[in-house]
Amino acid sequence: MALDTGPIVINQAVMNMACIGDADPFTAAIPATKVELTVSCRNLLDRDTFSKSDPICVLYIQGIANREWREFGRTEVIDNTLNPDFVRKFILDYFFEERQNLRFDLYDLDCKSDNLSKHDFLGQAFCTLGEIVGSLGSRMEKPLIGIPGKKCGIFIVRAEELSNCRESVMLQFCGNKLDKKDFFGKSDPFLVFYRSNEDGSYTICHKTEVVKNNLDPVWQAFKIPVRALCNGDYDRSIKVEVYDWDRDGGHDFIGDFSTRYREMSRSQSQFHVYEVLNPKKKEKKKKKYQNSGTVTLLSCLVDTELSFLDYIRGGTQINFTVAIDFTASNGNPSQPTSLHYMSPYQLNDYAMALRAVGEIIQDYDSDKMFPALGFGAKLPPDGRVSHEFALNGNPLNPYCSGIDGVMEAYYQSLKSVRLYGPTHFSPVINHVARYASAVTDGSQYFILLIISDGVITDMAQTKESIVNAASLPMSIIIVGVGPAEFDEMIELDGDEERISSQGRYAERDIVQFVPFRDYIDRRGNHILSMARLAKEVLAEIPDQFLSYMRTRGIKPGPLPPPYTPCPPSAVHPLLCRRKTGFSPIVDEGFHGSWGEVSAHVPPPGSVNRKQIA
Repeated sequence: MALDTGPIVINQAVMNMACIGDADPFTAAIPATKVELTVSCRNLLDRDTFSKSDPICVLYIQGIANREWREFGRTEVIDNTLNPDFVRKFILDYFFEERQNLRFDLYDLDCKSDNLSKHDFLGQAFCTLGEIVGSLGSRMEKPLIGIPGKKCGIFIVRAEELSNCRESVMLQFCGNKLDKKDFFGKSDPFLVFYRSNEDGSYTICHKTEVVKNNLDPVWQAFKIPVRALCNGDYDRSIKVEVYDWDRDGGHDFIGDFSTRYREMSRSQSQFHVYEVLNPKKKEKKKKKYQNSGTVTLLSCLVDTELSFLDYIRGGTQINFTVAIDFTASNGNPSQPTSLHYMSPYQLNDYAMALRAVGEIIQDYDSDKMFPALGFGAKLPPDGRVSHEFALNGNPLNPYCSGIDGVMEAYYQSLKSVRLYGPTHFSPVINHVARYASAVTDGSQYFILLIISDGVITDMAQTKESIVNAASLPMSIIIVGVGPAEFDEMIELDGDEERISSQGRYAERDIVQFVPFRDYIDRRGNHILSMARLAKEVLAEIPDQFLSYMRTRGIKPGPLPPPYTPCPPSAVHPLLCRRKTGFSPIVDEGFHGSWGEVSAHVPPPGSVNRKQIA
């Protein structure tokens, strides 16, 4: 059977639009990158009588709003094997801020029909794209399921970021003997770059600065993504126009020339000279016309931008901490008017925000153990007010198992503590900052999610805490719930003006604030509301993460060694690599509040907690 090994590419934003069914700004996302998935299987079921199965893998993607599974694409069929390594790839747009649910179905093809119901089902695997890229070496194994009472074999998927999305190039040009266009002086030249489109049109992609009164200008070097310059097609035509700048905007055309990215990239070791030609002037002067000057490519330095996924693949762990507001302004949790109301029928806003953000971030943490804090409540048995207490009631080991564990601890806290006040943010920020300050090698990054309903009463201290935390591997997400005004939280966001405290400005923007009410679906679709919220609050995290790594000169860790699979007939593949689990963080000589960090307490996510053999 002939193999069709071409990649399968569908724009995820287009699929989301089709799933939701109407125009929605949520679907207009720009992917962080493209990821290529390679699928293998081991020990599949043998459904053929006189030979082995002929497997094919079918990928489905789940819609965000209606939760329907839609087929994305299929691999080729491999004849007569229970251990296929499929050649055809799945290429998906990757969004850190979205939960991209995937389903892989395996079939044994028995005829030429495209109708899968006519073929034998071999099993299926469910995961998210985040789980795959967040796995060790971006390689994930799962047992295939779907046939009761049968061991269906092992599903293996590897993710690789497509590098041509990340290439950038630093270019510098100079001009020589350009045409004089100004009556009382020389020209004021600048360059305009256009990439060609498939229909023959051109799209502007860069404009240099103007060099005043100079026919031999040297323009400043500039950096541009290769994707912007030629859309990843190295042989696509690039047109460069040369103009003489005029104050009234009627810039005089000097001439143009064409090149290609491949041509420029070969000029790294030598200058490349282009003749600037003006067709009208050439037509007028005929044979006397040579050119309107020349433009020389002085340097072309190609670089591959480090991406968020480079660090994740290199072993960087995302440590997630949640802090929940238990102040009295939220209302009595037993009453339906309370923002903490524990309805048996649906999640409250706190629970929706927690699950929306946590379910995405947990894919990047290997052991899924998360510290969960509360603030602004009176604690039993003595009724003391605490602004950082463990939701699970254990100050020595506040870790909850997965987002489900955090949710359970949150609900239990509502039954045991008394909502009080005031609303202090700085203690929980300082708490996570103390752990983040102990990790400076890029192996860990900390994300604090604060969910609150109103006015911050320690604004000055909170600003100081954020300014101090801005130099650490840390980001802060603040979700405002309820109808209150959130002026203070908006001020903390720092999008309009960098936050400052006592004359010191934050080194970088690490706070993202959103009011949950702005993202609630008008039709009551809570799944879509949660997806919109997660998308908004997590969109800035990769850039905040990279800004820290770049300013510190931290490179990604080395990739793990290539995986060597066990022989198909040997030991069960899942036993080829094991995870020993985590050791609880307990300081036996420490008996104070968990927030009072002892020198003996290792930071969350340290080697005590994550040991992978």
